[in-house]
Amino acid sequence: MKKLHIILFTALSLFISGCSADNATTQTELTISAAASLREVMEETGQLYMKQNPGIKIVYNFGGSGSLQQQISQGAPVDLFISAAEDKFDYLYSKKLLHQEHSVRLLKNELVLITQKTSKGITSAESLTADNIKRIAIGTPESVPAGMYGKQALISLQLWDDLEQKIIPTKDVRQVLSYVETENVDAGIVYKTDALISDKVRIIPLEGKELHDPIVYPVGVVAATKHLNESVDFFNFLKRQEAMEIFKKYGFKAALE
Repeated sequence: MKKLHIILFTALSLFISGCSADNATTQTELTISAAASLREVMEETGQLYMKQNPGIKIVYNFGGSGSLQQQISQGAPVDLFISAAEDKFDYLYSKKLLHQEHSVRLLKNELVLITQKTSKGITSAESLTADNIKRIAIGTPESVPAGMYGKQALISLQLWDDLEQKIIPTKDVRQVLSYVETENVDAGIVYKTDALISDKVRIIPLEGKELHDPIVYPVGVVAATKHLNESVDFFNFLKRQEAMEIFKKYGFKAALE
């Protein structure tokens, strides 16, 4: 009889353990491909959402919007896409690779010039033409929206031809920030929100109106998502006031206003 009790107890323990394991694996995992400039703000926003929705686990894939667009075009398993450029987003939308009913312009940003805090020689974009300024980092204009906007701004300021040989292209806007922080370059062009997270750089405004296309971040549910309901719920959460307050804390502006 004692052996029977032991066997029954062991079986019950294994059953309970199995149920616990099943419960632990019932989380739905959402993969969010987002522009590199959104790293900190999306991580905080996602933590709030997961706290409110314990059945959801959010995984991020950060990078240049052009690279992320290509990944989705090639069938990467992504649930939501947040781009730092409308053209990358619009391409996917036009190909019906994004859900037509669950896409919106979410955020706005602005562009700034940065240099090291200890550097005193750079006071404006025009300062970059000085002979002692050798290396200027921007995102690769063809694939990184911040680089595209940066090139547009330098062209509008009639500086591109003078500076082109000094340009160091990078894989995304965060690499620009890193290069400036580590003094691998003399200056860089990033989003204001990127500059605000660093205590190692000095911000220099890019003077002039309409130097580049408007910087807008669209977000959309990927059409091929296997978790449509959950993706739409997170998409709707990003538009709510509680999420927008986090975005504004990091320096973003609402594009919906």
